[in-house]
Order: sequence, then C-alpha cells, then structure tokens
Amino acid sequence: MAIVGQGISIALGGHPALTGVDAELRRGEVLGIIGPNGAGKTTLLRVIAGLLTPDDGHVLYDGVTARQLGRHALARRIAFLAQDGAAAWSLSVEALVGLGRLPHRKPFGGASEADHATVAKAMALCHVATFAGRTLGTLSGGERRRVMLARALAVEADYLLADEPLAGLDPGHQLDTLQLLRTVAAGGTAIAVVLHDLTLAARFCDRLLLIHRGTRAAEGEPAIVLDDDRLAEAFGVTALRGSHESVRFILPWRTTTPSRSDP
Repeated sequence: MAIVGQGISIALGGHPALTGVDAELRRGEVLGIIGPNGAGKTTLLRVIAGLLTPDDGHVLYDGVTARQLGRHALARRIAFLAQDGAAAWSLSVEALVGLGRLPHRKPFGGASEADHATVAKAMALCHVATFAGRTLGTLSGGERRRVMLARALAVEADYLLADEPLAGLDPGHQLDTLQLLRTVAAGGTAIAVVLHDLTLAARFCDRLLLIHRGTRAAEGEPAIVLDDDRLAEAFGVTALRGSHESVRFILPWRTTTPSRSDP
C-alpha cells in the first residue's frame, strides 16, 4: 500500500518547478522531503496530495489515479497540512479541528460521538485541548500550527502530508511533533513531511527525498542521502557528525560558498 509518483514534471508561472521526479510514500514510514529554498518541495507535496496536476508523469494511490479514486474518497485517504496553517473562519479551536471529520460525514449529517472522541484525541495529542474554546486569531503562530496538525490528524487518513509542520514551534514542541508523527506512522499511516532542519530529519525520518533544482537528487536512508558531497552541492554547507544514545546525528556547521557568511 503506497502512493507512487513517477516522472512528475510541472511548470508554475511559466517556469519549471519539477522535472521528472519520482516519489514513493509507504505505509508505516516517515518520508522526509528536504532541499534548499525554492527547490520544489512544496510543489511536490501538493502534487502528491492531488492539489496540483502535473504536466507530465502521474501519481497512483494504492494503484489507482485520483480520478479513479474520486474526490471524496481521496479526502478520506489523504490529510494535508499546508505550510501557512491559515484559516479564514472565526471558529473555535475545537470546531476547527472538527473540520477534519468532514470527509467521513454523510451529507448534512452532524458529528457523531466517534467524531467528537477523535477530535478530542487529536487535540490532546497536539497539546491544544486547553484552548479548545479559543479562536485561531487569539493564538500564537506555533499554537496555530499545532491546531492545524490536530485537524489533519482528526481525518485519520491513510496518508498524512505535512508541509513544514515545525515552523514557529519551540524546540520542545518540535521534538514532540516529530515523535508524534513517528508514533502515527508506527500505526500504519504513511507520512511525508517537508523539513528544513537536517538534524531532525536525519533523526526522525525513515527515508529522505532530496529535491534540488526541481529534480530528485537523492533518495534513501538519511545517512546515505546526507553525505558530504550532497550537503555541499545542495545546501552549500559542511557538517559535523556524531552519535548519542545509539542514534546518529548530523549538524550543519559551516557554509562553503563565498556568498554566504560563516557563523
């Protein structure tokens, strides 16, 4: 059971955004999508989510296309956490998280007891239950990100696509969020997450997909993808490496290009 994208190419605003990119999301795994700014990470995630149609190539959801699967079925199978985490409605946090249950409801049907239980669980997992009655506009940026993640979790989808879910989060909540995603994946969900922190990507992701200049530069285990040559080519950095508690880590340390200043 997987989402498989093959040969994905797409242009945005007349400029190539992705060229011939392959990607695979497997149930029970966390796939980290990494790359420099403007590489095409968000575009790839939106294509996988069915929000953008590629100019060439295709995406299969457990062997069928989005058209064959149908819009409503796709909404139940895929939960998408957008990068901006914005909402245009003045709803309470609880009501906003509850929107994640809409794909499972019958037309004009209200929320069931099971829906309410799922929403409560999602809010607890994301540590937002204490402000369930507040509106999104009263929350900090990091709190809003956690609320939107709770809404995505409330879908209980087979596939969870998260675009920079750590943006605005403090270090503790960053660790909590990635550990939560690992726990969700262990339950059988396929997770794809766009990350900029290479240290956290190496620690929490089963596989990494490196996008560079709109192409698939590398894919595989973090230790393989984040080698010295690729770090220098894609990010213009060197790194320190080590291990702690039997877990290997990588720490970007110094820039390699004259246009960037060393810390």
